Amino acid sequence: MPEETAENIEKLETGIPGFDLISNGGLPIGRTTLVVGSAGSGKTVLCCQFLIEGIKRGETGVYVSFEESPKNIRRNMRGFGWDIAKWEKEGKWIFVDASPEPGNNPYVSGNYDLSPLLARIHYASTQVKASRISMDSLGALFSYIPDKSQIRDDLFIIASALRDVNATAILTSERNHEYGDISTHGVEEYVADNVIILRNVLIEEKRRRTLEILKYRGSSHQQGEFPFTIISDRGFVIIPLSAMAAEDRGSSTTRIRSGSSELDKMCGGGFYRDSIILASGATGTGKTLLCTQFISAGIENGDRCIYFAFEENRHQLIRNARGWGMDFLKAEADEKLKILFRYPESTRLENHLIRMQEVIQKFQPQRVVIDSLTALEKVATLNGFREFIASLNATVRGKGMTGLYTATAPTLLGGSSITESHISTTTDSIILLRYVEVYGEIKRGLAVIKMRGSTHDKQIREFSIDDRGMHIGESFRNVIGILSGNPSYVDESEVNRLNEMFQDEQ
Repeated sequence: MPEETAENIEKLETGIPGFDLISNGGLPIGRTTLVVGSAGSGKTVLCCQFLIEGIKRGETGVYVSFEESPKNIRRNMRGFGWDIAKWEKEGKWIFVDASPEPGNNPYVSGNYDLSPLLARIHYASTQVKASRISMDSLGALFSYIPDKSQIRDDLFIIASALRDVNATAILTSERNHEYGDISTHGVEEYVADNVIILRNVLIEEKRRRTLEILKYRGSSHQQGEFPFTIISDRGFVIIPLSAMAAEDRGSSTTRIRSGSSELDKMCGGGFYRDSIILASGATGTGKTLLCTQFISAGIENGDRCIYFAFEENRHQLIRNARGWGMDFLKAEADEKLKILFRYPESTRLENHLIRMQEVIQKFQPQRVVIDSLTALEKVATLNGFREFIASLNATVRGKGMTGLYTATAPTLLGGSSITESHISTTTDSIILLRYVEVYGEIKRGLAVIKMRGSTHDKQIREFSIDDRGMHIGESFRNVIGILSGNPSYVDESEVNRLNEMFQDEQ
């Protein structure tokens, strides 16, 4: 018989969102996979979802519980909309209950005999012709066995028994720390064919969940940690990030209107259809107005638009648009616009991302606004926010949409923000909105500092806002330091003197 290689090992599609992508096809069929994680990392949810996704594909499964009773598992999983009792009645799911009775701790003397347990698992697997088995968790099974050598031997026996029933199995085990020793007993990872680590790290008072495929014996997989989240109506959702297979649509040369004819001229004829634009400025500089005009121009062009708001609620946006002569209510009624408001603190950043992707997939817009990224950054870790941006950009670009994001500058006069530094290199265009103080008067300035693939106006232009929207005028004269957030006025004679010096040097 030819030896299996990474290229010919057959894999079972798990159906768990994102996992089959980072595992290059799923779990190797007929092998055991060890899933380790600390308390609260999601091991039990993953075990259940592995069986449930199989049932959705016409398969059957066995759940071996060493810790929680089947009654508790049924009740806990109802929160995800999973009716395990129904599948049990239909013969698609069967429990092997090896959980201890309350107050009845077993005493182990000599070798622990696994034969009765393995016989029950074999019988249950045969009864429903199971193709998937979940065992949760080995820590509870081996907690009363002090001898590591016996644990190792027993694991080999379990793995061999699972191969005999020709099922693909997941086994879980606890770990005491997010980084360090792989498993509690230190031997589990050497016996299993595959090892997956779930982490739930606390960073700056914020939790970040990640999944890493540590070992995939004889099979290829994506390297590194991938963020995941657990959603009430979907369960485990892994965000593949760099492993995403974004659709290659090429680069569009089609220009679209920004909603301001003056801004279109500054950008060399408008935004490119599949570009991502970042609008950065202090509060009150006109970022939301820029977004509103961008949406309005799309609606007039027949585009479907989504406005994701994380600062101003839906009613405020509709009221403000009405004040500038734009009817967002009618656009919603015509199904040309969808406004979605969420408090950033209402859920994890990964959950926001999943919901946004779901809405985009369902509504199929041509234009997307996210206002603002700065508000979302506050609820995420540094790595979590970077991963959010990477995945969001892949979604927008992969579908050929135009995205307009906003970021808030840290001071009234501008300056670079953390948000801006994280996304500026991944955007196609950057528009800066700034306050400018001239002779004791506050004015507003706008500059296009990046327009990938196109020439653009390099001047910093003054603009005003009235009941008809934004109006971009002439460039500022004799004012320096606007982009750095330290504007100052230079006398005309000084400007002439500097120009003469420059010409002499040339």
